[in-house]
Amino acid sequence: MLTRRLVILAAPLLAAGCAVRPEAPDTAGPLTLPEVFTGEVRGRGVFRVDLTGAERRFTARLHGRMQGERLIVAEDFLYDDGQTGRLTWVFEPAGPGRWTGRREDTVGLAEVVEEGETIRMEYTADFESLDGVTRLAFSDVIYRAPGGLVINEAIVRRWGIPVGRVRFEMTRA
Repeated sequence: MLTRRLVILAAPLLAAGCAVRPEAPDTAGPLTLPEVFTGEVRGRGVFRVDLTGAERRFTARLHGRMQGERLIVAEDFLYDDGQTGRLTWVFEPAGPGRWTGRREDTVGLAEVVEEGETIRMEYTADFESLDGVTRLAFSDVIYRAPGGLVINEAIVRRWGIPVGRVRFEMTRA
């Protein structure tokens, strides 16, 4: 069990070993949010806890559609432990190459920036698991890998400390 004192003492060590933003490797061309999420997309992912090495795997089916200038993306999740869930993003344009977004579990708005060959997204969400609800901050980078796969990698923080990573690999259905 982690005590408050252990978290305070370990925080500098954890922070020193973990990046705050994921880096995108070589990419295979520019992306936009609607290009990635409009239509049917399927993928597999894993959530890894840095401190323990524990993993939680999942699959997801995404369906995105434009409604005027708004992008709506429904995500249906199936976790390997049997838990299922549905979350729906609603993204609004916020200027050239910029979006804001919200879904049922976000706290405030997600900030999204299209940066040529990558899309960066920052948001806080109340993450539900079989153990309850945990508030987590996500720093995502989305990029196209060679071969057409689209990758979403995220660094996950709790109380400002990097605690885990997510990797989600997407393909068109």
